Amino acid sequence: MRKQFVVISSLMLVVTLALALFMNRNWSVFFVVILMLTVMGYEDMFQKKHTIRRIYPLFGRLRYLLEELRPKMYQYFIESDIDGKPINRVDRSTIYQRSKKELETIPFGTQLDVYAEGYEWMCHSVAPKAFETLNQNPRVLFGNKDCTQPYLASIFNISAMSYGSLSPQAVEAMNGGAKIGGFAQNTGEGGLSPYHTKQGGDLIWQIGTGYFGCRDEKGNFNPELFTEKARHPHVKMIELKISQGAKPGHGGILPASKNTEEIAKIRHVKPHTKVSSPPYHSAFNTPLELIQFIKKLRELSGGKPVGFKLCIGHKAEFISICQAMINLGIYPDFITVDGGEGGTGAAPQEFSNYIGAPMLDGLAFVHNILTGLDIRQHIRIIAAGKITSAFHIARAMALGADTCNSARAMMMAIGCIQALLCNTNRCPTGIATQDPNLTVGLDVDDKKVRLANFQAGTVKNFVEMLGASGLDEMKNITRSHIYRRVSLNQMVTYEEIFPSVAVGAMLTGEIPEKYKSDFAHADMNRWGISPVKQV
Repeated sequence: MRKQFVVISSLMLVVTLALALFMNRNWSVFFVVILMLTVMGYEDMFQKKHTIRRIYPLFGRLRYLLEELRPKMYQYFIESDIDGKPINRVDRSTIYQRSKKELETIPFGTQLDVYAEGYEWMCHSVAPKAFETLNQNPRVLFGNKDCTQPYLASIFNISAMSYGSLSPQAVEAMNGGAKIGGFAQNTGEGGLSPYHTKQGGDLIWQIGTGYFGCRDEKGNFNPELFTEKARHPHVKMIELKISQGAKPGHGGILPASKNTEEIAKIRHVKPHTKVSSPPYHSAFNTPLELIQFIKKLRELSGGKPVGFKLCIGHKAEFISICQAMINLGIYPDFITVDGGEGGTGAAPQEFSNYIGAPMLDGLAFVHNILTGLDIRQHIRIIAAGKITSAFHIARAMALGADTCNSARAMMMAIGCIQALLCNTNRCPTGIATQDPNLTVGLDVDDKKVRLANFQAGTVKNFVEMLGASGLDEMKNITRSHIYRRVSLNQMVTYEEIFPSVAVGAMLTGEIPEKYKSDFAHADMNRWGISPVKQV
């Protein structure tokens, strides 16, 4: 669009000037108008704060006119929240405003329908804690008894997004933001690229079923390549992706249009071809082998924290994994719980809409099982699934999360407008595309600061909410602190919706009725649902 603008504007200037000089002086009016518009267009191309204007000179200014109309019509074009309702404009606007350090306060109180079914809130205290007295940079230590290089992580980090799905500039901007703010970026399963390491931010290297970046010619896991990359100083943790919330049971997809020579070299695949990850891992075939593979990854990485990510499906399979941990005495350093509401650039609609448990249900289940089997103390839990605000962080922690990862909010912080063109290579903001005519609009130095602003502002608001609830530590948030309206005259706590279990209760035979069938079908020697056995 930039090249077209230069050609068209230059041609129009020459034509109108010629007409004014040789035909009729009245054409000079048109020449002046076109000259002014041309100057505005060139100003758009050379400024660095507004991606749309930079990519679409002059015409990109129309976006801001449409934003003025957003309170009336824009909400109909945004995605659904966890409860199937639109993401409210206040949360969406907050991401943009916070990233730009603009005024975040709103007049006339809440703009949400507090009497609508599904409305949620956090309890406050008549004896709140002053923000100044609280830990304003809360962090969580990752690494259990077998870890020799533990990592002190922020409570709010960048969720998995691959180079290939995202542009080089987007990946680099996110890593730059992570460096500024002292938080971590998950690489996604697309491999470790130069754009992940250029800015020096902390990384969580994700290994998926395609083993991109650590695979042999047949697509199998290559321990030598893994060791080489896992020991990079910027790689702080390793995450083995079992399944992704947006498409559990379905491998990742990289369209041929995005698979450039550079990306193919990083992933060790053939360029300009559609790359589909297998739906399952070839390095292990049972829960026991999974846990042994995690031990192997930890050893190869030099003792860095290693965990796995999954969206809960058959509950018996997760219980099988836990039983394998106990049997072997080997525990992952963390488990990332994704939800069926998670985002993706490419997935079949049925998978996005109907496969996988929502994050809140999966998170409560995982915490309950780990607690009931008395192994929670070995394992940190990361929540990942449409987390866009400080309240979402508090809600996840109430259900058992130690930290949270976010993808869509981080993308919006660097300029994503949810154009829903992620799978077409035509993202107008230069974020989810490999087209150099579009990526040129994303200025890394500007966007990395915006990302750091958003992350820091969200953590600050979380700490303020913590204090408003009368709490001084994250570990004291309980399910009783979060309420949900289930009807016009009935409100229930998360403790009532997702009942907790006592530490070690499941070891003494006190298995809650709703989990008995799952325990009866669990088998650490195989995947799937085993024949029923006596619990």
